[in-house]
Amino acid sequence: MYRIKTMNKISTAGLDQLDKTRFQVGNDVENEDGILVRSAAMHDYEFPDALRAIARAGAGTNNIPIDRCSEHGIVVFNTPGANANAVKELVIAALLIASRDILGGAEWVQEQAHTPNVDLAAAVEKGKSAFVGPELYRKTLGVIGLGAIGALVCNIALDLGMDVYGYDPFLSVDAALRLDRHVHVVNNVDDLYKVSDYVTIHVPYNNDTKDFINAEAIRKMKGQVRVLNLARGGLVNDDDMIEALESGRVAKYVTDFPDDKIALVHNAIALPHLGASTPESEENCARMAADQLKDYLINGNIKNSVNLPNVHQDWSGICRVCLIHKNVPAMLTKITTILSNEGVNVENLTNKSKKDYAYTMVDLNSRIKDVVADELRAISGMIRVRVLNH
Repeated sequence: MYRIKTMNKISTAGLDQLDKTRFQVGNDVENEDGILVRSAAMHDYEFPDALRAIARAGAGTNNIPIDRCSEHGIVVFNTPGANANAVKELVIAALLIASRDILGGAEWVQEQAHTPNVDLAAAVEKGKSAFVGPELYRKTLGVIGLGAIGALVCNIALDLGMDVYGYDPFLSVDAALRLDRHVHVVNNVDDLYKVSDYVTIHVPYNNDTKDFINAEAIRKMKGQVRVLNLARGGLVNDDDMIEALESGRVAKYVTDFPDDKIALVHNAIALPHLGASTPESEENCARMAADQLKDYLINGNIKNSVNLPNVHQDWSGICRVCLIHKNVPAMLTKITTILSNEGVNVENLTNKSKKDYAYTMVDLNSRIKDVVADELRAISGMIRVRVLNH
């Protein structure tokens, strides 16, 4: 039986994917084989010896020590696209509240309604001009990041009558196919900045994307641009954005990641991290995370890992050996030599790499002895060896 530790409240839609006859699931599970997590901080978490995989029910993995997981042969999954529709809908709302002072207008109406002796209907007709803002129709939206969320944002913006420019230095074939053909995909983000009335960013947060939107980027944008960040807080430099808001170069800034500085700034609209806060999104994320964790533990297949390559192989033998190792030369030769010396026939083999690490799956026509598995573990550069029997 596999032991799964939950480190946050995980939707039952996900937990129901784990057959109770094969999985023990709970927040009190010890020496766990897998972890299901949402936002719990794991950087100081001591990994038990049995831990093989961590599945994050969400897209971001900033709360997980990825490098340490890779060194220990622990696969880290996330759930890209599971919350894409929820974020897309919030982007639509953010575009509107960045254009039309809807929030300010609603607050003003409440103030008038609570003021004694005010004729509210007359006050509204007299005061509504203070909340005028531009339409989205025929304006230009620049979308940075064309993954699952960015593609949906591009396509819905076209439906709103906007002209859409997209930028993604790592645009995949699958992502490109999701885009409407009317999206202008540019190879240089500066080409997006100079034409966009609105800019929204949808990329993961890492060392390469930290402060992606900063003073230099803002200087390249049109004056009175409206900027949206519903992806990750660190993608936008707060100090540079505050300066741009105060100078008027940025007309409005909508962020889903408020802090004590940006929340108090005029023309900054701070939302309480609502991007994936829908019951549908939480269920989708939990279901995908649980499915990926289950498929890896039972079958060795990897899908949507942030630290290891995606590998799927249909069973073609009675024994499967799953090996996580350094991405170094001659590793396959060493693996197959050990198996050949044992007289074991390889039915199928898949090997893929991702940066410094690689993953190899070998299907065999017979089971192997523990001593053979130990020989594989002794190969220089080998990190983890798992033997699964069909």
